[in-house]
Amino acid sequence: MENNSTQNGAEGGDIKPPKLLLKGGKVVNADKTENVDVLVENGVITDIGYDLAAPPGTTVLMVDGMFVIPGGIDPHTHLEFEFMGTKSVDDFYRGTRAAVAGGTTMVIDFAIAHPGRSLLEVYDKYRSMADPKVCCDYGLHVGVTWWSRTVSKEMELLCGQHGVNSFKLFMAYKDMFMVDDGELYEAFARCRELGAVAMVHAENGHVIEKNVQKLKESGVTGPEGHEMSRPEEVEAEAVNRAAMIASQTGSPLYVVHVMSESAARIIEERRKAGQTTLYGEALAAGLGTVAPDDNCPFEVAAAHVMSPPLRKTRSTPLALMKALASGGLQTTGTDNCTFNKDQKAIGKNDFTKIPNGLNGLEDRMSVIWHKGVNTDIIDPQKFVEITSTNAAKIFNLYPKKGCIEVGSDADIVVWNPNKSKKISASTHKHACDFNIFEGMVVRGVPEIVIVKGKVGYQSGRLIELKGHGSFVPCQVFSPHVYGRREVRLSQEAGDCSNVKDTQYCLNTLNFSERQLLTSALQKAAPTTQRGSVKLFKELDSKGNGKVGPNEFFKVLQRIDVLQHLSSREADILLKAFSADSVTAKEIAYEQFVHACSQHCSANCEPEETT
Repeated sequence: MENNSTQNGAEGGDIKPPKLLLKGGKVVNADKTENVDVLVENGVITDIGYDLAAPPGTTVLMVDGMFVIPGGIDPHTHLEFEFMGTKSVDDFYRGTRAAVAGGTTMVIDFAIAHPGRSLLEVYDKYRSMADPKVCCDYGLHVGVTWWSRTVSKEMELLCGQHGVNSFKLFMAYKDMFMVDDGELYEAFARCRELGAVAMVHAENGHVIEKNVQKLKESGVTGPEGHEMSRPEEVEAEAVNRAAMIASQTGSPLYVVHVMSESAARIIEERRKAGQTTLYGEALAAGLGTVAPDDNCPFEVAAAHVMSPPLRKTRSTPLALMKALASGGLQTTGTDNCTFNKDQKAIGKNDFTKIPNGLNGLEDRMSVIWHKGVNTDIIDPQKFVEITSTNAAKIFNLYPKKGCIEVGSDADIVVWNPNKSKKISASTHKHACDFNIFEGMVVRGVPEIVIVKGKVGYQSGRLIELKGHGSFVPCQVFSPHVYGRREVRLSQEAGDCSNVKDTQYCLNTLNFSERQLLTSALQKAAPTTQRGSVKLFKELDSKGNGKVGPNEFFKVLQRIDVLQHLSSREADILLKAFSADSVTAKEIAYEQFVHACSQHCSANCEPEETT
């Protein structure tokens, strides 16, 4: 592979070019593959085409025989996570450095507060830890481990002012993070109101507690007790229950770390039955390996402890990969939460005290390529979809992330499908002293990794990128989750993420009220045309774009709308478009007319994310 530059003395990764041109590669997106060149300027893709000429000052990277793919997005990491009496050893520097070495150019970590703690405080804590260190861009999910009016309000503030659009709840870790079904319902419903994505760790915490008690009474204290206390059906039951609650609230639901065939099957079946905003995430660990034998050394068994556990069934990785291929599962993450051997030894005589977590950030892309593409279960386009594009769509980062398109961030991986490497803790970039893929030889590795327009990894060599990444806000109402109609309504509202709204904003409405609003707009849209603004203006004594409720209803009567509305639908129009968002003292009529106009042309259904 050649690296040529129009600048004298430019060599490999030592340069920081303002412009890059990738020539001779095969560009792979989730929906197409093309033999085209890619031009990068100032951290953004500015041109894609055949036989592009290099502008002055451009470094040309000849990538013949390589795939040019979007940088990976890992939607599930735990860096610097304080958990089970210790802290994960991959901090935001070492973790994102390992990510870049493996072809991942964005992570979404979890800011998880213990019950009673402020969500905003833990968000601020994570921002202060991550911002100076990250080698690539990152986002944050926020954990909801308790429920109150304060939590509900803080969720709104996080969505509106802090770039958070996803909240994780736990059905396990009783007396630590676990919430009950009523709290799940409230939080899911709140996510639906805010346009956020609800996430869930799905295991039946009550059953686990009883299983642990029974195992300890029978003398089981070693690492094998972990998987024994959390069998497949404990995961599958919780997945189904969480999906049911999400369905009842109308909330989208993202099930993290699906680790069993039965759990994956439930998600796939519910999606086929119509619950299309139910999403499932597989992990590199679950796709690449299984639980170790019971007679293995403690340090090996303990290193594999995570929740839900790796399964002993040898067919599980293949089943999960096939679920990704069929669209039953949609994304791949790592749950990267690394601990050293001495930390794992905390649970030497009690498996419930072994810190849960393992590695994966550096090896995710190669393990999935090796186990999926090299075995012809998935093709390169599906690989891009499950390692980058779908995560970008679900968390509303697309097309800024997740694709190779003009205007997208220049997070690009030049992928060598023929090069192999042997995975080992002795050579990986993680801070931990064990690798669950130890000794695995994978074919398919990153040759060059470009992060925000800068070469960060090339031919096995990492270039220093500490602080090069930044926090990327994830906006609510992803069109790929909520559908075009609701996104347009939220945008007309002055953006529903704006908690300081003074006019029409869907944040003032709960789920049932949103349904009423949709019904009211459907009835009003056919006869409420732009010409109606003139009628409203005739009654607008202040000339401020607002009228009182009586004047509002006079126009609705005049244009033959009012008689078709129920009293509840009329009331919801007043609430939705009232200028003070509390009482209908004035109605923002131009917002109403515009919403009716958009309502007629908007797409009703969410885009399919397969």
